[in-house]
Amino acid sequence: MADEPVRLEIRTLGGCLFDSPLARLLLGRNTSWHYVDESDRVLLDDTVGMLTGRGLPIDELPSLEPGGPRQKIFFEPARTRVGIVTCGGLCPGLNNVIRALVLELTAGYGVRQIVGFRNGYQGLVARHGHPVVPLTPAVVDRIDEYGGTILGTSRGNQDPEEIADTLDELGIDILFVIGGDGSMRGASRITEVLARRGRPVAVVGVPKTIDNDIPYIDQSFGFQTAVAHATEVIRAAHVEATAFPGGIGLVQLMGRHSGFIACYAALATHDADFVLVPEVPFALDGPGGLLARLRRRVADRGHATVVAAEGAGQEHLAGEPVGHDASGNLRLHDFGRYLRQRIVEDFADAGREASVKYIDPSYTIRGVPANPYDSVYCIRLAHAAVHAAMAGRTDLVVGRWRGRFVHVPMPLAVSTRNQVDPHGDLWLSVLEATGQPPSIS
Repeated sequence: MADEPVRLEIRTLGGCLFDSPLARLLLGRNTSWHYVDESDRVLLDDTVGMLTGRGLPIDELPSLEPGGPRQKIFFEPARTRVGIVTCGGLCPGLNNVIRALVLELTAGYGVRQIVGFRNGYQGLVARHGHPVVPLTPAVVDRIDEYGGTILGTSRGNQDPEEIADTLDELGIDILFVIGGDGSMRGASRITEVLARRGRPVAVVGVPKTIDNDIPYIDQSFGFQTAVAHATEVIRAAHVEATAFPGGIGLVQLMGRHSGFIACYAALATHDADFVLVPEVPFALDGPGGLLARLRRRVADRGHATVVAAEGAGQEHLAGEPVGHDASGNLRLHDFGRYLRQRIVEDFADAGREASVKYIDPSYTIRGVPANPYDSVYCIRLAHAAVHAAMAGRTDLVVGRWRGRFVHVPMPLAVSTRNQVDPHGDLWLSVLEATGQPPSIS
């Protein structure tokens, strides 16, 4: 990824003329607080080989702009109007981000005009008729204790020209977009329309994906919560499997194109015998295929547990018709149900007893409140987003890279997809923990 010729510089709306009000909050306090210097950078690469291989001096190595407060800001807080929107599917932590944005804007910077847009990008298009929601500290009080989003959400593209019209009409200076890669592509198109109109609006994204598939970000919010709940499901499936003759626990977890939840949850429990992810093809039939290996595992131990990401095994159902969702994403075949059927049929054909317990907890996982780790992470992401926006940065997403909060240009954040490396150390750990072979074929 580091060798791709993608823009790393962050777009700005202009010079920062106002002193940050955060300094006044810290007068007289013994604190290690520091502002980010405009010359600070976070190196994109973190290994000696990658750095020396480029043959560049330090000041020319690819680097990202660090997140954090600036001494000077672009917007005058008392006159600044802010909008917040949540888009796409649900994810643990959405309410945490909304709450933290509102509290940092009001308590940290003194912004008093904040609204939420209802039902995703639909709320930014007048013809849909969704009224805006005034957001105050009282409105967002304790919303972090609940899953989902108080603003609602939706899928599907909306006309960026109509969205810009709404921003103009309401006099919005900053728009925070909390969403996945499709939402960020939409946000980037909005910035282009605003730039053509000469409107200095900061559009800042807080990237949301339960699958952890956004590149150049160490981890997306909600992922830790999803892994924690998926771990409990795998543990329950294992208990079910051990309780019956020929018991097989089959768990399908979220992960359309990236199998991170399946990998981490399987490692956390150490109960899985096979882990199936979209990044690693496998055979079902034949002496080296999954079904034969599963039969042997049950014969040896009396039970087995299989964990599959929802995007795994799609090649085995490629002949069936599929469509697209409102966001244009290809709909997936339900491989988990198909695999359950194949396991039952295979054991029956072999004259073997099988008791298959199939669990698909997808929607129960993504609708739960954030756990403590994600709660903290959401707050810090929101703070980084507010600092970036108030300093006049736009067309970016905030995230953590190499342990530092950074600004990632939106085009870079949607340029590729973060996936499990079949030759990387995470997948090696999965193979070591499960005992499954490197190739199931």
